Amino acid sequence: MTYPEALAYISQLGRFGMKLGTQRTRAILDRLGQPDHGLPGALVAGTNGKGSTAACLASILHAAGHRVGFMPKPHLVSYTERVQVDRTPITEQEFVQTLEALIPTFEAIAREMGQATEFEMLTAMALAFLAPRVDRLVCEVGLGGRLDATNALDLGVAVITNVDLDHQKYLGDTIEEIANEKAAIIKSGNRVITGCDGVALEIVEAHARKAGATLWRLGREVEVESTSRGWDGHVVSVAGPGFAHRDLKMPLVGDYQPDNAALAVATAHALDDVEDEAVRLGLAQTTWPGRLQVIATAPRVVLDGGHNPAAMTKSGVSLRSLIGSERLVTVFAMLSERDPVQLLAALRTLRPDAAVFTEPASAGGHAIPAGDLAAMFGGTAEAVLPAPAALDRARTLAGRAGNVLVCGSFYLVGEILGINV
Repeated sequence: MTYPEALAYISQLGRFGMKLGTQRTRAILDRLGQPDHGLPGALVAGTNGKGSTAACLASILHAAGHRVGFMPKPHLVSYTERVQVDRTPITEQEFVQTLEALIPTFEAIAREMGQATEFEMLTAMALAFLAPRVDRLVCEVGLGGRLDATNALDLGVAVITNVDLDHQKYLGDTIEEIANEKAAIIKSGNRVITGCDGVALEIVEAHARKAGATLWRLGREVEVESTSRGWDGHVVSVAGPGFAHRDLKMPLVGDYQPDNAALAVATAHALDDVEDEAVRLGLAQTTWPGRLQVIATAPRVVLDGGHNPAAMTKSGVSLRSLIGSERLVTVFAMLSERDPVQLLAALRTLRPDAAVFTEPASAGGHAIPAGDLAAMFGGTAEAVLPAPAALDRARTLAGRAGNVLVCGSFYLVGEILGINV
């Protein structure tokens, strides 16, 4: 089997097909001898910030001397990014070998319980590959929590960064409904760390009480202070039960990143007695592509994968605080599963001087037509295909002293990141 054949095998139901639930994932893992059993780590859920939080946590744990498995979602350039050891992705050959070893199990489960989905197979593959190689696991939840394939795991620590409206088709139309879905990752006796507030926090608190879980809340048990360093990130101080760290340098850009860093620091302490030096080094070395990431200058080209209204609005505020009144041109695409009215409204809050709409080839026909988006946005908006040509057009419109923001879809961000800009 070749690597392209392996990708085709696990995505045979379609990249955008899904069957929510954990039973089949758990059955596969049990058949494999429960590779996740006794493996400590953190399951990280939330509407926004879970990827950054997980990346910070993985970096801190690695700096503390652990062998760290990392399961981020989605990938940007290569599918192998979804399975990492010490932030190094699985090789294509290892991916193929892991899948080939598991195919008999997948086929047996398919006969008994129906065909496993791409994400169920990927979760099982990741655990089969990582468990013998790591002593800590950081796993980012894919969609929601309760019915996501990763919720078959109990790693001892549950993180819920925040709750906002997203994936309403699957998770519900209210904050309360979505919070209940995400808080369902909390299992009996877990340690729980959250940045939620308002009604979402009340729901997380209720789930934690029911599960007999220890709960640390950002702004209560965990406190954070930060100072912006502009495009160089932040200086962050974090304190919580039994720990305090001052003047930590964290390179991720965005006004919301100090909160994510604080959640990661607290989670590291919930897992281990980590030393100050490990926290300091881990945060300083954290990288997380596609989140207000600068990839070129003259004009400055910034990538941001925020793809719901809350994420786009927060990123827009942070970007405007960095560029002030400098010229801004956006390159935007979005998937058909999302609400264009809401996302375009969020795009307008960035106050772009010009907007170029496109369609990422990797979206496989699931992107909203660029012409439709441009018509809805109005004004002088343009539709340009393919995505690299849209970026070229945006750079021309921005001028050497301006800024280009590529946003709206991880598929678009990944495509642009993968080309030579």
